[in-house]
Amino acid sequence: MDTPHAIDVAVIGGGPAGLQAALTIGRVHRRATLFDDGRYRNATVAHMHNVVTHDGTPPAEFRATARAQLAAYATVDVREERVETVAPLDGGGFLLTGGSGHEVVAAAVVLATGLRDELPGIEGLDALWGDLVAACPFCHGHEAAGRRVGILGSAAAPHLSRILGPVAGSLVVLPHEDEAPDGLPDGVAVAPGRVERAHRDGDEVVLTLADGREERVAALFVAPRFTQSAPFAAQLGLELNPSGCIRVDELGRTSVAGVSAGGDLAHQAALPMPMVSVVQAMAGGQLAASGALMGLLSAAH
Repeated sequence: MDTPHAIDVAVIGGGPAGLQAALTIGRVHRRATLFDDGRYRNATVAHMHNVVTHDGTPPAEFRATARAQLAAYATVDVREERVETVAPLDGGGFLLTGGSGHEVVAAAVVLATGLRDELPGIEGLDALWGDLVAACPFCHGHEAAGRRVGILGSAAAPHLSRILGPVAGSLVVLPHEDEAPDGLPDGVAVAPGRVERAHRDGDEVVLTLADGREERVAALFVAPRFTQSAPFAAQLGLELNPSGCIRVDELGRTSVAGVSAGGDLAHQAALPMPMVSVVQAMAGGQLAASGALMGLLSAAH
């Protein structure tokens, strides 16, 4: 086992939030290690959208550019390694243990590990996720402009149909549950019966209903359930919001001193859920890094 070594901030997660956090820390020459295990919430997405100057950029290209820019900062180290445990140390700081047994001691921790999406149990849906099946109309709606667009599930249908109304040529709601949604705008169709299967046919999604009928759409929007993608909130006993996301203050600080969080996995108590986007994740990462650095400055006095 390697001898533990001390750094200022350990950043866990190599997506937009973690990359921005590492950059923020590197800009003031603090020692940071970014842990990236290669698993990303948007791994199935071909292009990022609604990101100014990066609209249409592949996520892998975005990460590669960020990594190259981080290399200019001598105090920032990037490790392609999964962190398994984070534990507070007596007297302050945290011990991080990686899957290889490697240990790192950090004065502060920024969590940027994101969320894991849980889709409805419909055959074939997972294979289309991030492509023809998506959650965010700001990120994926424009590509289906003028065409027939589907919304899966009743709960989010009124909200999503109002956002997508000016974009889609027509809208159809597939309740999936037994009850049809209330409060839909005029002109929105509702398909009868549950969806049993989904598959791609060219650039369309074909949805097979329980009675054998089919609905074809250019894009299907769904509001997935989500959970923390890493165990650190539970390991550290962090306070959570009702959404299941980590509760943070205006500077991304959690209920445990020295631990900050940014990106999809966290939000302030005033919000019902995280504001999921690449731009919001980067902003959250920068705030979390600032909160971590403020803690270090306070501890020095």
